[in-house]
Amino acid sequence: MTRSLSFIITLLLFLPQLQAEVIARLVKVEGNVYFKRMGMETFSEKAKLGAAILNGDAIKVGETGFGAIMYLDDRTIIKIRENTKFSFMETQNTRTVDLTHGTLLNNVNSEGRTKSFRIQTPVSVASVKGTQFAAIVSQTGVDQFIGKEGLFEVLNMISGETVAVGPGQKAISNATGNLVQAPASPEDYPNDPEVEEYQEPEIEDVDESPEETRQEKSPEVQETPEKLKSVESEEVPETPEEPEQIKSEESPELEETPDIPDESAGGTPPKPFGMGMGIGSVTLDGVLYNQLALRPEINIGKIGFGLDLVLYLDFEGNIRTEDWDIADDPSKLLDKILYIKYGQKTDPLWVKYGSIEGMTLGNGGLLNSYSNMMEFPTVRRIGFNTGFNYGPVGGELFFANLKDFSRGGTLTGLRATYTVSENFPLTLGINFVTDANMFSGLKDADDDTYPDVFDDFPDSSNMWNDTDGDGIPDPHVGLDSARWDIDADGDNLYDYGVGIDTSILLKAKPFSLEDNKAAAKGYSIDIGYPLFTGKIFNLDVYSEYNSLSFPSAITADSTFNRIERSGTGITVPGLRMSLFSILKLTVEYRIADGSFVPSFFDQSYDLTRVVTTTVGDSTAIMTKDMFVFDENSNDFSSSGVFGSASLNLFDLVSFTASYASMVSEMDTINSFNMFINLNADNIPKVSTATAYFQRNNDTNPFDFENPSENTIMGYRVGYEMSKGVSLIWDFRQFYRDDGTGNLEPIKQTTIETSFNF
Repeated sequence: MTRSLSFIITLLLFLPQLQAEVIARLVKVEGNVYFKRMGMETFSEKAKLGAAILNGDAIKVGETGFGAIMYLDDRTIIKIRENTKFSFMETQNTRTVDLTHGTLLNNVNSEGRTKSFRIQTPVSVASVKGTQFAAIVSQTGVDQFIGKEGLFEVLNMISGETVAVGPGQKAISNATGNLVQAPASPEDYPNDPEVEEYQEPEIEDVDESPEETRQEKSPEVQETPEKLKSVESEEVPETPEEPEQIKSEESPELEETPDIPDESAGGTPPKPFGMGMGIGSVTLDGVLYNQLALRPEINIGKIGFGLDLVLYLDFEGNIRTEDWDIADDPSKLLDKILYIKYGQKTDPLWVKYGSIEGMTLGNGGLLNSYSNMMEFPTVRRIGFNTGFNYGPVGGELFFANLKDFSRGGTLTGLRATYTVSENFPLTLGINFVTDANMFSGLKDADDDTYPDVFDDFPDSSNMWNDTDGDGIPDPHVGLDSARWDIDADGDNLYDYGVGIDTSILLKAKPFSLEDNKAAAKGYSIDIGYPLFTGKIFNLDVYSEYNSLSFPSAITADSTFNRIERSGTGITVPGLRMSLFSILKLTVEYRIADGSFVPSFFDQSYDLTRVVTTTVGDSTAIMTKDMFVFDENSNDFSSSGVFGSASLNLFDLVSFTASYASMVSEMDTINSFNMFINLNADNIPKVSTATAYFQRNNDTNPFDFENPSENTIMGYRVGYEMSKGVSLIWDFRQFYRDDGTGNLEPIKQTTIETSFNF
């Protein structure tokens, strides 16, 4: 209903441009094919060969039907498979095919066309300039776009993510916001029957519309004497009113322009408005809440933004008010913004604010697949990512969490690239990554600079110590002294007559982010060249030099004591290969000297950036480098191999795994990552099914019975209850010190019902 309302509103906005003009004609028809003319309520008109199609019309093909239409201005052809329904909408600059469900095979011609072309579904938008591709929209809210020739771009209107799709590739987009690019096998592309070529005849056209559908012909219909020529020798089983087939000059061949739509050059804008809604449960700070989330998405030209408006209610019906305490803390307003963006990464200039996913610089030697959403919604980070493309030069900058600047600094990355020429596509890159203060990863709910783990009053910005643990704070500047339990004797009284017991030792001032910093920084240089590029086989070679350093740091209370560490690593060579767009392989030989591991800043970096551990009766802080490297790592070198494989098994399941092993005189450090995704289109009532496991820089990453701080695992499963409505189960698990020196699992489970409007 909401989708229909959205279409009507869009139609009204462009009503002045929706004139009764013939935009296309039906050039092939078989079986049950019907029109719903603009202003009509039902598909009541039986389609006839050569029928004129006006702006605002809709077409439906039944279970045994097939049809093809050709646009008059540029001869773009759309072939319509069985069980398909869509409508036509033209504006001055945009041609939109509003596909409700079914399969379309599109041959979009760039010659002689002044309008951008797009296919819009309830979930996605495919933007095209000139290419051949198929669009398959199921009635379960899953879209597939399969490339045959050229390039096009797909946008998921729920998450705002985009991917580029080329020959032998496909994009899978669903109503829960997932958008993935995957290899496509030849069998994935639907059967593509021959169609009749549309010709401009020399005799008058006979195109009579039924009286009940059109009261009179538009002037455009009367003045357009166009005919059809059949390339196939077949009879058309229609009425004698069918237009006579004649011969004329051959139509020019349709040419495809292998180009990604450039919105800055008049490309297709995304859907103006979308709305997602989630109902379910989530655990925050150890408390289970029911949640109601609205996720509107608005796009105006190149500008787009998405919001995350969530209410959390406990089991007594009370709203968690601290998430909406904007008057006292205006920064809470920033948490409601999921993202704001301008342009795409293919544009001359682009900017994104908010969520960051899959951030990799260069070949990933320093930073690989980083995400600032690993603890969402428990921890809401606000990132910033921008870049430019100017001829052979490109650049990119990102900040992982703008909130961390008030705590001393955040993870920051910078990359610059230069490509020699199109004829000699050698690419050079330089990267710089730094974490100005790794301590910023310690949670501080009241923003008093004292992390929660050391703060006896984590919800009060002017209290932090309670020596005897009776709930009465020790002396703090600015507090009423009558509340002080100065002598810590547990009687909650201030001994006015006796005075202060000087033998009582109060707790020292706890660890503060204001007074302490621990940094990490690195840089890298990379070079790459495509040795072979083809439709069946591709092979790239590359090399990368990396450097990491960790300055020494010590706190006055000995809570943290880190020695200086540094190291370098080189990949020489690295080979990346793809075969039939089904199998992708990467192999690297790596050499490391000192305190260096590849991909130190990885997907789980925010989880392992800084942790606390129990030493005796006290709590100590460890940054990631301290449990990855030992005290002697600066003196040793290591070498080893890295390999990864990505496989698509008959479009039923896609599997990606990687393994690295670095051997030194002192130790062996191994890493293992795995991701599996089932094609939900092949599983009834399942909208999504993914699982992942990651354990980096451990002696034995396959020791599943004894996990470490480096272990992360999770899965996401969606059960489709009806069209556009899915029950999503999202689970994530990692490990932290339980306060006694042992690791305990930290489990984050989100269950929600996702609606797509």
